[in-house]
Amino acid sequence: MTEALFRGDSYLVETKANVLFADHRGIALDQTVFYPQGGGQAGDQGALVLADGGTIAIVNTVYDADRKTILHAPAEGAGLPAAGAGVIARIDWDRRYKRMRAHTALHLLSVVLPYPVTGGSVGDAEGRLDFDSGDATLDKAEVERRLNELIAVDAPVSQCWITDAELEANPSLVRTMSVKPPAGAGRVRLIAIEGLDLQPCGGTHVAQTGEIGRASVTQIEKKGRINRRVRIALASP
Repeated sequence: MTEALFRGDSYLVETKANVLFADHRGIALDQTVFYPQGGGQAGDQGALVLADGGTIAIVNTVYDADRKTILHAPAEGAGLPAAGAGVIARIDWDRRYKRMRAHTALHLLSVVLPYPVTGGSVGDAEGRLDFDSGDATLDKAEVERRLNELIAVDAPVSQCWITDAELEANPSLVRTMSVKPPAGAGRVRLIAIEGLDLQPCGGTHVAQTGEIGRASVTQIEKKGRINRRVRIALASP
């Protein structure tokens, strides 16, 4: 099993680790700072630094549910390290931080638009959410204004854990209709934006909403009779 260090600290850029195994599916480590794709957020990229100073470029990260490990996908043609080898796992921090800012901004967007979320994706300083907004009229300028007001509050962002039973007793915590929080592990991770939002999420986030920077609502698309897709982009912080 891989220890997911990013869950405790999204700002960790690298860690020492040992190789559990490596095959055609990827390289598994005993611990990692690499986020595996899921919940609309892409997997981290970066590199594994070997003991001799050589590097293995990592082009994606995924979760292997069968073996309960996180797999680091090497670039095509890269060699594989031996089981037991020591490495330094180092993420592409610039890319990760853009995704942290975007993911937290999307949580705030779901506060501005308190409708069921039917889909979404987190990109590099951009993202989108799909809402079942019924007959409501979504004004692009107004959504953008309210989103930036919440960002400017500079509210602290933290995490906590509740049991599966506690989540089941509080179904209103779940905003997304398309992606359900993982159940069966005994506990679920919540992301809290102080005074503004609380919802289950396994992704990576900034520590203060002010780190997001200014957000623009770039498009509101009609995706069905009651469904609207809202896209945002972030300026440099």
